[in-house]
Amino acid sequence: MNPRFVLPSAFAALALSSFAAAAQGMAPGLWEHSVKFKSQSGEMEKSKAEMQAEMAALPPDQRKMVEQMMAKKGMSFDAEGTTLRVCVTKEQAERMEPLPMSKEDCKQDVVSRTSSSMKVRWACGGNEPSNGEGEMHFSSNKAFTGRAVVNSVHQGKPDRMDVQSVGKWVSADCGSVKPRTTGKP
Repeated sequence: MNPRFVLPSAFAALALSSFAAAAQGMAPGLWEHSVKFKSQSGEMEKSKAEMQAEMAALPPDQRKMVEQMMAKKGMSFDAEGTTLRVCVTKEQAERMEPLPMSKEDCKQDVVSRTSSSMKVRWACGGNEPSNGEGEMHFSSNKAFTGRAVVNSVHQGKPDRMDVQSVGKWVSADCGSVKPRTTGKP
């Protein structure tokens, strides 16, 4: 699969889903995160538009295959933003810890935590290093809003992305979405 098909989703996932299980009393199960982002350079939005055009131009069977591959990872996207589904296990919810990052070479720290909010900071190495910080506010154990700032390198140039997220609990059964247990997506 072309890496541009996952680029916006990867940043969005990194920015907010990595600490989804962290607030006190979060319900375990399947969560849906609706993520919108705006990059300082506009390059991420340009890449996303190109990706959408490439997807639309694919033969129906190939487009369906790419969409199915993304769905298996709990991801989809449209003109409005990216949707990511994350499975939070009972143990992850009880430990109130951040979920594993989507990249193995990432480190994250909880800066502060209350019963209804959490702030985190992270840094990732590799060919395209990134870092950022974010916060989430839970209105209940089944709903949150969040925001994050991601500093990254896009096509060899530094960029900053502002991310807004809304999360809602979908069900106690995660279905085909597997919980993250390692740094691998």
